[in-house]
Amino acid sequence: MADLKERLLPPKPASAINLRESSYRPPGSGRQPFHGSVPGLKKRGQGIRSWIRVDTSGNSEIIEVDKFTMMRRCDLPARDLRLLDPLFVYPSTILGREKAIVVNLEQIRCIITAEEVLILNSLDSYVLHYVMELQKRLPSTGGEEFRSSDNSDLSWRRGNRNFDTSFGATSPDYLPFEFRALEVALESACTFLDSQAAELEIEAYPLLDELTSKISTLNLERVRRLKSRLVALTRRVQKVRDEIEQLMDDDGDMAEMYLTEKKRRMESSFYGDQSLIGLRSIDGASISAPVSPVSSPPDSRRLEKSLSIARSRHESMRSSDSNTESIEELEMLLEAYFVVIDSTLNKLTSLKEYIDDTEDFINIQLDNVRNQLIQFELLLTTATFVVAIFGVVAGIFGMNFEIPMFEDPGAFKWVLLITGVTGIVIFCSFVWFFKHRRLMPL
Repeated sequence: MADLKERLLPPKPASAINLRESSYRPPGSGRQPFHGSVPGLKKRGQGIRSWIRVDTSGNSEIIEVDKFTMMRRCDLPARDLRLLDPLFVYPSTILGREKAIVVNLEQIRCIITAEEVLILNSLDSYVLHYVMELQKRLPSTGGEEFRSSDNSDLSWRRGNRNFDTSFGATSPDYLPFEFRALEVALESACTFLDSQAAELEIEAYPLLDELTSKISTLNLERVRRLKSRLVALTRRVQKVRDEIEQLMDDDGDMAEMYLTEKKRRMESSFYGDQSLIGLRSIDGASISAPVSPVSSPPDSRRLEKSLSIARSRHESMRSSDSNTESIEELEMLLEAYFVVIDSTLNKLTSLKEYIDDTEDFINIQLDNVRNQLIQFELLLTTATFVVAIFGVVAGIFGMNFEIPMFEDPGAFKWVLLITGVTGIVIFCSFVWFFKHRRLMPL
């Protein structure tokens, strides 16, 4: 895989300044040329990007094409190419156009036509896996290599491809080329999201169980980060699911994605027009001869008209039947991966529910601790009130007046005993009241 990445790395194009310096000729005035770069100057060739091209036979090569050439080549507007720009982050999108399908699914950003697949050249392992998996599912013609567009010695041949194609997992033969490429892109995106969901599950469940047994700031921070990742992944999975569901609900969009059928119809109509032109050129005598307005049309005109009507009816019936079949094929394909991505979404939903249940359990625990603290505070308040009775008694007997009780040596013991018993009775009365009111489980 490392050698493949090095070989797929496109050569760095020379900047406009270097080209200007190499072709610069000093003027006769002796003025020195400017060396350096202007901050606001846009370099030439900045819109050229490296693409991996895979044709219907599985042959792959690296080409470097600018944006406007790609727009003319695939008949796409500029806004569709912006969806594939790696410098921007766009949600997952599958767009069906007149001559191409624009796919933006996680790391897979490509343009699918009836004859080729153009993938943004990247050293990401998922992109390389997509190219290899697409080559496995296409019929082999002996050209299984990556070739650079500048005829450099950049090639990579996969061994035992015939064995993999014969005995590996391949797409059904009845699927057209664009559906096979779309299937591999959906499979790569669903596999990538499902693997991320599985990794998140493996990390989440032990952490949540640890948090229930030990509530600490560190564990709470780890759960917060985990929940942020879960929310972001759920949004991505939900966007892919909504995109597939939207395609399944719109028959017009699915029919628009049948590129091979549209190409065959265009070719058949072109050849039909050519045959009509040839038939008219052969029947030159009848065209040049004057025709009376009341006379019947020639036999060649009648034959031409009947053939065109029959051909148009046949083409309309066949196109309607093929559209129905193509919609059913694409609908079954999308439904299979809709089930896969829906299963991944259910995993993430279950994990989110488990996190919510853990948060509810922690809140219940904290509420229980808070209630215990309130009960303890209530007991302390009651005890403080009982102790305050001794202060009241001491304040009464501390006044500056004389009574006969002060001369009795056992009066202090009796005052202390009566005050203590009174305080105990008052405290027990409060406790009984709290228990009667169910303010504390005593």
